[in-house]
Amino acid sequence: MKKIIILFITTTLLISCGEKIKKSSLEELNEQKITLVSQIDSLSKKLKTIENKISKLDTHKKLQIITTLPVKNGTFKHYIEVQGVVKADKNIEIKPELGGIVKTIYVKEGQHVTAGQTLMQLDDAEIKNAIAELNTQLTLAKTTFDRQERLWNQKIGSEMQFLQAKAQKESLKNNLATLNTKANKMKITAPFSGIVDEVFPKNGELTSPQMPVIRLLNLDQVYVEADVTETYLPVIKKGTETVLNFPSIHKEIESKVSQTGNYINPNNRSFKTRINLTNKDQSMKPNLLADIKFLDFKAKGIIVPANLVQQDQNGNDYVFTIKTENGEHTIVKNKITVAKEYNHEIYVSQGLTSNDTIVNEGARQVQAGEIVKISTN
Repeated sequence: MKKIIILFITTTLLISCGEKIKKSSLEELNEQKITLVSQIDSLSKKLKTIENKISKLDTHKKLQIITTLPVKNGTFKHYIEVQGVVKADKNIEIKPELGGIVKTIYVKEGQHVTAGQTLMQLDDAEIKNAIAELNTQLTLAKTTFDRQERLWNQKIGSEMQFLQAKAQKESLKNNLATLNTKANKMKITAPFSGIVDEVFPKNGELTSPQMPVIRLLNLDQVYVEADVTETYLPVIKKGTETVLNFPSIHKEIESKVSQTGNYINPNNRSFKTRINLTNKDQSMKPNLLADIKFLDFKAKGIIVPANLVQQDQNGNDYVFTIKTENGEHTIVKNKITVAKEYNHEIYVSQGLTSNDTIVNEGARQVQAGEIVKISTN
């Protein structure tokens, strides 16, 4: 409407001056142009004044309807998100130190065992026979040595005979100790208390030191390990707050970083982080995936929804707020400084106060200075 009025005024002025313009020189035309522009500006200002007065007096005018929300003043947190894996220090595959045929399996899968308990016995008949033979030889060697020692004490016999008898006895004694050690290694025991997760061989099967025979787990204490890019070395340290989410078991835990690695992997430019966890209900299993959030920024201040922040042609961020005077609600443009953004929220460091009211629905349809109506629904 405004443009039509201005066009009408301009046209009228041009028609009235038409004959003069045709007969004027270039200098006169420029002077007339300046005069007309001045008249247009003056009329535009008058028109604007009249429109404002009409707007205030017109009770039946149709105003833009909006909704508002108060500025949120709280604690803003920003997180770095990576994926990790559950691991356990007490998660091992037990392998025999010596090969042999499985003679007896004393445990079943899923059974709880204590440290030192015998889990499996390998066939040690050959070793036991050798031990029995050595015991016989050792008994004879001890008798021989005792006699030689008595004679030597009486200065009877040669020193060489005494030393040979002693060496024979000590050699057989050491050989017997070695065989007893081998016999003990044919008995596989639990190095710690835990659960027998898997038994690999069956009775009668041949095993070797390269083949695992039992997987033993203790999941009372587990940890989550993750590779984090070296960019975050300055912010992720021992004690950094974390939130761990395990989607598969619908579980979320708040914890802290227990340890950070001192080595940068040259292949992916990352370092390892470790978060120790108590696992009383045994719900967290080795190799379970975990979504980890490392807290890298925390501050108290103004927080606004990210979808309400707009940007002008100069790249300035702003939000619309409401100014109420004499019962009228006017749109105000507030330039803001965006410090951080996370999870659809923005932390505003400058430009808003806790007393401001932000335009919510309709924020994209209004302009600064516009009078609006606030929905009460």
